[in-house]
Amino acid sequence: MALSKQYLKSKPICKVTFSLPADAVSDAKQVALLGDFNNWNSEEATALKKQKDGSYKATLELEPGKEYQFRYCIDGEKWMNDSEADKYVPAGVASEENSVVTL
Repeated sequence: MALSKQYLKSKPICKVTFSLPADAVSDAKQVALLGDFNNWNSEEATALKKQKDGSYKATLELEPGKEYQFRYCIDGEKWMNDSEADKYVPAGVASEENSVVTL
């Protein structure tokens, strides 16, 4: 799992690449990214694209100076945090936590 951040000098945007390695998703059919940036709405979820090596990736343009909570949803059933998130916060559901990326 990895998060990479690229701040643009030409405009106030940070390109954040979210990725999951092949061994984290095993034989997943689809991986979605849900979070504050899409109002946790499954219909607006960002689909991660499968790479040749079996990993999944997606890049979003987010506003710097904010924190965004997020999680991955695998095959519409299994929720997963990013092991390289900047921090974790209580999700408000049972004892679950959400990953956080700080820009």
